[in-house]
Amino acid sequence: MVQVAAALLFALAAGLGITVILAMLKSNETAILSALLGEGAFAGDVAPQPGPATTIKLRPSPPRRHIARAIVARAQRSQPQLSRAA
Repeated sequence: MVQVAAALLFALAAGLGITVILAMLKSNETAILSALLGEGAFAGDVAPQPGPATTIKLRPSPPRRHIARAIVARAQRSQPQLSRAA
């Protein structure tokens, strides 16, 4: 009985997967098929063409100042900290 239920569940999942694949093919048929054929998703005349790179000038940031900070060593207690509930 469990094997029959598992087989039916597997068949249902496979059918749903095939339905999703067919729906994707129907909505994006040309893009998917051209990508599978190695032509890319766009036709050659519609694809973006490479050109000279545009440079973007950024504002210069002020130089960073490194501030020396004093390191304070704190004495540690010899007993571990326990909560009051313990």
